[in-house]
Amino acid sequence: MTVNSPMDDVRAQYEALPYPPRDPRDEAIRLITGTPSHILEVNHYLFAGRLNFNRPFRALVAGGGTGDSCIMMAQQLADRRCPGEIVYLDISTASRAVCEARAKARGLRNITFLTGSLLDLPTMPIGAFDYIDCTGVLHHLPDPAAGMRALATVLQPEGGMGVMLYGEYGRSGVYPLQELLRTLAPLSMALEDRIAMAKRLIRFLPTTNLFRRNPYLNDHVTGGDAGLYDLLLHSCDRAFTVPQIGSMAQEAGLRVVAFLEPVRYEPATYMSDPIIARQASSLPLVERAAFAERLAGNLRTHVFYATRAGFDTVARPEDTSAIPVLREMDPQKLAAGLQPGTPLIANLDGFPWRAQLPALAPRIVGQIDGRRTVAEIYTSLGAQGGLPQWEDFYAQFEDLYVKLNGVNHLLLRFRT
Repeated sequence: MTVNSPMDDVRAQYEALPYPPRDPRDEAIRLITGTPSHILEVNHYLFAGRLNFNRPFRALVAGGGTGDSCIMMAQQLADRRCPGEIVYLDISTASRAVCEARAKARGLRNITFLTGSLLDLPTMPIGAFDYIDCTGVLHHLPDPAAGMRALATVLQPEGGMGVMLYGEYGRSGVYPLQELLRTLAPLSMALEDRIAMAKRLIRFLPTTNLFRRNPYLNDHVTGGDAGLYDLLLHSCDRAFTVPQIGSMAQEAGLRVVAFLEPVRYEPATYMSDPIIARQASSLPLVERAAFAERLAGNLRTHVFYATRAGFDTVARPEDTSAIPVLREMDPQKLAAGLQPGTPLIANLDGFPWRAQLPALAPRIVGQIDGRRTVAEIYTSLGAQGGLPQWEDFYAQFEDLYVKLNGVNHLLLRFRT
């Protein structure tokens, strides 16, 4: 009798149910953008905002699925006329076909498509990469740490990675339900019957069930049958805490330089006691993020950027030649919505976050066009009159930056 390996079962799943489901015809109406791997984030967190898009840039999308990260990066590099190459790698030919169709619909010619496992990267003759995306993949490997090590073997010495892994605390209820379904709907059962059984089980869950009590698990609703299968019937699935991520990165010779969205990983976000918040906020990045994770209890995924370079790769606002850039927002619309005295509000998966913005926030945001430096924004505002001294302006800009960057709206770049 032939026994399938864990990766055989994973491959079979994504051949039958490419995930997430995507229609190439939708490329005509929108570009799906996300985190990690938005090119503004890659530049900000991994290259200190100094990435030169006039030079060749190689990126690997390891476990590319139906192509969200691949198409996003390829389009963003093409828009900047960067002589870049995206290498797509996935074990599923069905998923690859979806991504190829999406690339064709956009007329993208900067993607090389490969079928295979990221575990084979150390022996694949594909060269080294400036950037590696690995979104939602390592947690589906029998040995995620081996996958991280394999990725590191093809990373340039000063390159970096963007990774998404499942978060343990925010997936409360998922794994007990997976265990139930291994009994009710074993892998030997037909795929459509397994899906039908999972739907039946969900419908009749008691009100006390942890999965039913977790309102932020919705892949089985928004992702159709493929999303339900990926969430509850996956044959190889685990989740991570922040300390486990830090250890796995370190084992691969990497270090985590940022978690996104940053505000979710700050203890002060959740802790109103100033003494505890101040003590926790003085911890190193990974320890601080772990503290916040335990406080919040609702982080379903962890997105992080990692590098092996010994220097600080994150852009900082202290340099007045920094150019503020809004990630996916219109500055005039945002400025109009920032009324004096009205706080910035975000719903962090059930946690209501509020931040009071400085008085100059609307005027500063209105000057952010992706070309002006911090110093030039100050000069431009001065021409309008009523501007405070530089020290007061910069203090307000820095306050605005911390809060907008915390929810991943504001990033930095430099002229190259």
